[in-house]
Amino acid sequence: MKQMQLLFEKIVEQGLWSKKLALKKNEYLKVSGTTDTNLYFVMKGSLRIFVLDDRNEHTIRFGYKNNLIGDLESFITESPSEYYIQAIKATQLKVVTKQTILQLNESAPELQKNWTEILELVLIQQLARERDLLTISPVERLQRVSKRSPLLFQEIPSKYIASYLRMTPETLSRIKKG
Repeated sequence: MKQMQLLFEKIVEQGLWSKKLALKKNEYLKVSGTTDTNLYFVMKGSLRIFVLDDRNEHTIRFGYKNNLIGDLESFITESPSEYYIQAIKATQLKVVTKQTILQLNESAPELQKNWTEILELVLIQQLARERDLLTISPVERLQRVSKRSPLLFQEIPSKYIASYLRMTPETLSRIKKG
């Protein structure tokens, strides 16, 4: 995503990372009911964003090396959200604050346009995923996610991918075997 690259380059150029974080496997970066107005650049490792209902965890997004990840609902509204962010394996992150992003955007119109494009792309990705979950078969969902995110199966355990695709791990295994 070239839009993300421009934002990343400006943050690096201006030394705007507020800090670095290291998470152990299964450690939480964020829990339900908390507010988080940071975005995180994944230098190493992988994370997942998920919600809980009465019985299950529902994975909605992943982040792995060279991805930007965060709880966008909390980031935008500056309010608590129901999302959890958990390290799937040992993970190293760089942190950028919302305040820094806003100041960066104010400093140059092309960065504001760039930030808007990033948010639009995230929205489009989420809408496409929601449409896929509602309208296509589990086999087609697996094919589409494999095409869109070829590194996913190298970075993320199958049980979380199954949750992301709204199927059981057994169904995912059966589909993968053909």
